[in-house]
Amino acid sequence: MSDYLSDVQRYDAGADADVVQKIVKHLGIALRSQDASMVSCSDKSELDRVTAKWCMKKLGETDSAAGDAVVAKVCETMKGDNRKSRVAFYYLVAKEMGKLGDL
Repeated sequence: MSDYLSDVQRYDAGADADVVQKIVKHLGIALRSQDASMVSCSDKSELDRVTAKWCMKKLGETDSAAGDAVVAKVCETMKGDNRKSRVAFYYLVAKEMGKLGDL
């Protein structure tokens, strides 16, 4: 858990450990695979899945274009990382959408 929190804190020093833990719990078994624990901003199908499953289904966004815009913004924020932690990525998406309190 501390590794996930430190990944998130690289982008948000005041990250809430409870929120990070909820994201880790949501992602569950996907985090066991090294490949699945990362997000590839160059893979359109993966970004579409993040928009559909995380932004729309979990966070309640109703406009897929708005979800896509948030995902693109987070990709830009994390562009310096070759390996983008899925937990940090999802946290930043939720933060950008103002939904951290809803998790």
